Amino acid sequence: MAHHKLKEKMIHGLFLLNGIFVVIVLSGIFAILVYTSIPAFKEIKLGQFLFSAVWNPTATFVAPSYGIASMLVSTLMVAIGAMAIAVPLGIGTAAYLSDVADQRVREIAKPVIEILAGIPSVVIGFLGIVLVGPVIAKVFHVSNGLNALNGSILLAVMALPTIISLSEDALKSVPKSYEEASLALGATHWQTLMRVKIPAALSGVIAACMLGMGRAIGETMTVLMATGCAIAMPRSFLDSVETMTSTIAIELGEVPYNTTHYYALFAIGLTLFIITFIVNMVSDIVLHKYQKVLK
Repeated sequence: MAHHKLKEKMIHGLFLLNGIFVVIVLSGIFAILVYTSIPAFKEIKLGQFLFSAVWNPTATFVAPSYGIASMLVSTLMVAIGAMAIAVPLGIGTAAYLSDVADQRVREIAKPVIEILAGIPSVVIGFLGIVLVGPVIAKVFHVSNGLNALNGSILLAVMALPTIISLSEDALKSVPKSYEEASLALGATHWQTLMRVKIPAALSGVIAACMLGMGRAIGETMTVLMATGCAIAMPRSFLDSVETMTSTIAIELGEVPYNTTHYYALFAIGLTLFIITFIVNMVSDIVLHKYQKVLK
């Protein structure tokens, strides 16, 4: 008995250390971003940084500009466009796998979804250039398909595994008595799914969608390859855009150290970190609320 208690304490301590380690790492990343971003705001006004659409840090004949408004709008546009595609597809697929598909289909579909999650982002970006881009250009009669719509489609594909897996778990967690009561009252299987199970699992589904959005916001290589990388305020999804992650990836390797431009790139990273943290925090709060309701 004493041996089992000791073993349980060791396992509990190990998990506690892992949790503390993760918190320390995240706190360290945040501290580094803040520390490296502070020098940028000695030269750049916060209002200009957030609300100006002009990013031209290498200007020679005029004063350099460090406005990220166009990048911020582009990032949110691509992420929201991806969610508009991925959410209905993801929830529909999750509902099909949890309530409609037979065991054989489920055994085939689940590994395929997991494989989709493991495809490198550079491969998805390459497919966007050679496959999705030309189709967009042909359908919408634009000069090229490297635009926000292309990025949204590709990010939707990358977010689908997260949304499908977590939404399916949420639907499976709905108590069986809900379904039995609905069927006993004369509702069809479809009515039970749409009006009982999905509303009961809504908090978990929302959390899955927000985690998928966090995945879309933080993606780098796919949007770098597929969106055209044009720093300008986008007017539609058919315009080329450059997201915050793309700007960091393109410029950080070539910028001189300890310059305002260098620190401004870390300020962009800090902004992106805060946005992603807020999205993940809200999804975690919603998920915990959902779990408490089920209990």
